[in-house]
Amino acid sequence: MGKSTMDFLPLNVAVLTVSDRHTADTDSSGDYLREALAEAGHHAVDRAIVADNRYRIRAVVSRWIASSDVQVVLINGGTGFNEKNCTPEALLPLFDREIEGFGELFRMISYEDIGTATLQSRAVAGMANETLILAVPGSTSACQLAWERIIHDQLDARTRPCNFVSHVKKP
Repeated sequence: MGKSTMDFLPLNVAVLTVSDRHTADTDSSGDYLREALAEAGHHAVDRAIVADNRYRIRAVVSRWIASSDVQVVLINGGTGFNEKNCTPEALLPLFDREIEGFGELFRMISYEDIGTATLQSRAVAGMANETLILAVPGSTSACQLAWERIIHDQLDARTRPCNFVSHVKKP
């Protein structure tokens, strides 16, 4: 995958942590994503932590989808196979279009680290109201893997042959 000579375009990104136990003081995954965004040149415009409840997740994500300021939503947590995990169920009804390849690619690269346990990852992504929404597992290592191997390049307008920057709303 190459980079073009066009300019980098910083994006406005909101970060959501789905967890029944983490607080702002203990949210290492959310902290990692915010730091990675800033290092890449993007703007973390909002952050929230919600319990693993599909309606609370939908409420926060719906507010960001409707906002003219948020172009990307990064979600960590609630994607496991535990019956309480409901991030995919919360998001799928909101998507105008699902990005099926995101979950497939995440599981493929995750297999290198955790083997067949990756089958229980339900990472999902989609577009809603010209907002890119990406949901990954809540462990910091999973967030790092997703950021470094997928998300970083897809949020960079210089990535060729394609990226998602041209698909998000203009602030």
